[in-house]
Formats: sequence, C-alpha cells, structure tokens
Amino acid sequence: MIRRSLLPAALLAIALGAASSAAFAQSVELPRLSEFYFDADASTVRPVLELKEKTPAAVDRLTRTVERKPEAVLETAQLAHYAMQGGQTDVGNNLYARALARIDLTNGLWKPVKWNYGWDLFRAGAVEDALGEWAEIGSRGVNASWMPTTYALALWKLGRKDDAIRWYAAAVRTEPTQWSTTAQYAQLLPQWKDDERATLAEVQAAWAANPPKWP
Repeated sequence: MIRRSLLPAALLAIALGAASSAAFAQSVELPRLSEFYFDADASTVRPVLELKEKTPAAVDRLTRTVERKPEAVLETAQLAHYAMQGGQTDVGNNLYARALARIDLTNGLWKPVKWNYGWDLFRAGAVEDALGEWAEIGSRGVNASWMPTTYALALWKLGRKDDAIRWYAAAVRTEPTQWSTTAQYAQLLPQWKDDERATLAEVQAAWAANPPKWP
C-alpha cells in the first residue's frame, strides 16, 4: 500500500480539474439474477492498476505523466487507485471520474477500471457506490464468475441479506464444490482481505442454513 506521505502534492492539483464522481444515492438495482455464472471475464479482473514499482519516485513519474498527458487513461486510473490506497479518497474519486470520462463501453479499459474503482470504493467504506460500479459492469450482458460472490459481499454489508443469499446461491449452483463451504476461500479469493472473506463466510452460513430454491 502507498502511504499518504508517498503521494505527490501535485495529485491534488490534478484532481481539482476533474469532474466529481457521481454517487449512487438510491438503492442500486442489480442485473437480473441468472442460474449460472461461468464466464471467467478475465478482461475485467485484470490487475491493470497495479504498479510494478511502488516507490515515491515511481508515483512521482506517474504523476508527471498524467500532468503531461491528460488523455492518459490508464495512468490516470493508476494514480486514482494509489491515491485511494493512500487515504486521499476525494482525490482518487476525481481522478477515476477523469479517467472514465475519457472512455466508453467499447474501450478495453472500461471494465477493469470500473471493477477496480468498485474495490477502492468498497475499501473506503462507500459500499453502495462500489456496488453501483460493479452493477454497471454486470448490466452489460455478462454472467461473470466474480459477480455472485462480489455482489453478495456488498449486499450483506448493506443489510440486504436476502439478496446477498440469493446471489451467493448462484455461486454455489455454478461451482458447488468451490462455494458450498468456506474451505477454499483463501485460494479462490486471494486478492480479498481477511475481513472480506470473513463477511462472505457469514453469507455462506446463512445460505447453508436455508438454501433458496431456483428459480
């Protein structure tokens, strides 16, 4: 994780010129639940925002690139990611908004940027907004394998527990040997934090106590 002190002061100046990220004020409407979710959707879950070198010099170089090239979507999104990791949530939100404003649904970066932005929002405590970002991806006609568990996690945190259980049930229907128990969580969800896997385990326990029928 990039510490706050490693983020250049220029981040703030860059972000001030970006449009603010829109919040999902109302309850997020998710895509219609499907029976199975077999699509690996590798293009979405690519770690495109991770830097190989996480040093002050590397972040400073990234900042200078974004200053020189406002159209540099990937670099802007990378900078947004590290701003949010460093606790500069407002700066990160504005930089993400700037990056997303320059691409549309046909751009290969749209889905991975939205997906990563969702995780940064979730880990900043903006769970409803995170779910909104993920829901936009799911509404584009994809039945991705990440959707049931990720949606279930966010829904449970939001207190929408019945919905969370229904989505978790979709994961079990799709891969029963993987999701019927919590035994493989560490292997299946290596990028999740311990507390996130623990929350999903609560969903799994609720599902196991009363598995919903399909449809």
